[in-house]
Amino acid sequence: MKKNNGLAEGPDGLVYTARLPLSSATLNWLADLIRGHLKKVASRWRALPAGKIAAIALAVLRCDQRPGDLAGGNGVHRTTVTRWVREVVGLLAARAPRLDRALKKIARSGGGVVLLDGSLIRTRRRTGTENRKNYSGKHKCHGLLVITLTDDKGRLVRVSAVRPGRNSEITACRHDGLTAHLRAAGLGAIADLGFVGLDDSGPDSNPAVITGYKAARNKPLTRGQKLSNRALAAVRAPVEHGFAHLKNWRVLGKVRTDPKWATALVRALLVLTNREVAR
Repeated sequence: MKKNNGLAEGPDGLVYTARLPLSSATLNWLADLIRGHLKKVASRWRALPAGKIAAIALAVLRCDQRPGDLAGGNGVHRTTVTRWVREVVGLLAARAPRLDRALKKIARSGGGVVLLDGSLIRTRRRTGTENRKNYSGKHKCHGLLVITLTDDKGRLVRVSAVRPGRNSEITACRHDGLTAHLRAAGLGAIADLGFVGLDDSGPDSNPAVITGYKAARNKPLTRGQKLSNRALAAVRAPVEHGFAHLKNWRVLGKVRTDPKWATALVRALLVLTNREVAR
């Protein structure tokens, strides 16, 4: 008896259509950005039009679609799709706001405080000593630390550079000189207990970073301190919505690329998130 062990999907594979949960305004804006870039670099030809390239890049970022699958469905090579995605990420990351400009913009609009928080972006575990610095003892996994600032409504304002997961939130903020930028803009920041000790201002000066109270082993919190922590937690609640919007991009589920490229990736997603939220 003759056996037929051919591929189930056929020699050319199957192509299907899927819905991308993004607005057409974001797609058109990104396509115009790509067209402007192609005109600037005098690129006369691409395998696909700018609108199609924008849709492919958004599918990779939003749904974490594999470049190889998208390449097969659009008649291009996998490396071409990867190159397009990196090109789009670079264009978007260049439009991310700087820290000082973002804080001054909030101050000009009448805002008085920003919300500060940190999160860990998980990465694929790799072998070797180079990946040991990405292990977070707090979260018990490998990842990259990112610090975000939002306004009092939870709208993302700024994303810091991505750092190895072994770093603490305070170390990352001090590396960026966050408290100095806050005082220069005349703003304060509300943060959780992970940022206790970040603000080293004197007792007579106004604090740049406001945190709650930590309980010690032999010194429990008083009733007033518990009420203060509860009030700060209610004020900080919108920052979680900002992180939720950012992590809706499934490419951040587990970063499989070079961690050095993750900073550009996160800042590109910040720009796209603000476009989606503000529409």
